[in-house]
Amino acid sequence: MPKLSRETEALLDDLERRIDPETEDDYIAQWNDFLFDRFTGEIFAPKRKRFSEPGVETRHLRINEALGDYDAMLYSQMEAVSATLAPRAAEARRSYNLAIRANYGTGILSSLFGAELFVMPDEADTLPTTRPLKGEDAMREVLEKGVPDFRKGLGERVFAFAEFCSEVFKRYPKIAAYVAVYHPDLQGPLDICDLLFGEQMFYAFYDDPDLLHGVLELITETYTGFLEEWNRFFPPRPDMNPHWNSLWIKGTILLRNDSAMNLPPEIYEEFSVPYDAKLLKRFGGGGMHFCGRGDHYIEALSAIPGLTGVNMSQPHLNDMEKIYRNTVDKGIKLLAFSAERAEQDAGRGFHHNLCI
Repeated sequence: MPKLSRETEALLDDLERRIDPETEDDYIAQWNDFLFDRFTGEIFAPKRKRFSEPGVETRHLRINEALGDYDAMLYSQMEAVSATLAPRAAEARRSYNLAIRANYGTGILSSLFGAELFVMPDEADTLPTTRPLKGEDAMREVLEKGVPDFRKGLGERVFAFAEFCSEVFKRYPKIAAYVAVYHPDLQGPLDICDLLFGEQMFYAFYDDPDLLHGVLELITETYTGFLEEWNRFFPPRPDMNPHWNSLWIKGTILLRNDSAMNLPPEIYEEFSVPYDAKLLKRFGGGGMHFCGRGDHYIEALSAIPGLTGVNMSQPHLNDMEKIYRNTVDKGIKLLAFSAERAEQDAGRGFHHNLCI
């Protein structure tokens, strides 16, 4: 059984005391009603019925403090759970999830393939990433090596943290039941390809598309195996699952596709859709996140089988009417959307499919 610091043990003891099963069951039921089309309002804003004062003071740990210490990683994640349950959280328009993750940044999968880890300066308090692989033959070398060891690079820390949490949670039945350890940030196949090769990927769309498809297929195979291994530690619910502290998805997986904003629709359809579709099918459906602009490819995105929700940022960068036509109007949920923009556009109707 892992040995905990006094600070982490005190925080976990306090959370175990404060978690109220009736309140959490009701909160989860609200999400279930929304995701399974029993919500009858226009804008869904889930709210906890009860909150509780923390019995211990907490402190913010900077990201770099937690990267090499599993006890510190757990503390940093649980500190946010404590804030979610605190009475001051009742002042917000909506309530948030009791959810944590192995918080190692966007470069988890790319690090398996040998990409160098880049840790941000401590004062930036920002997650690490990886540097692109160099050389004209980098793609071919990755393809020739095949599926990497899942416990290389950041994978070692991700699974060690999973083992750590699994053991610690055995002491805390309410935490184990109500604090979800959601799947790590594995991005999406296209984003991982971008992280691995940088500008090379954009040339390969035109210069060597067959090679690029081979690499994307390998990334998708690696993604599948890695997530299957993760799910051994924390099996997803069969119907719906939380992600971040802000949303639940119908299904089990949330993909990220920030790189797609740089692509014309025809490139997105050829080089992203087939691999995202494979993952959504394999893991029983789920959602898609993108930052920036997505209105130019949202129609193709919304046609992917198994897509149940979209989480987007920066609505001001998008033609939102086009986004709405290809999400809420089609029964695809808009998740953790801007409350300000939702209220501004509420008159056009969201068909019970929008969550702030």
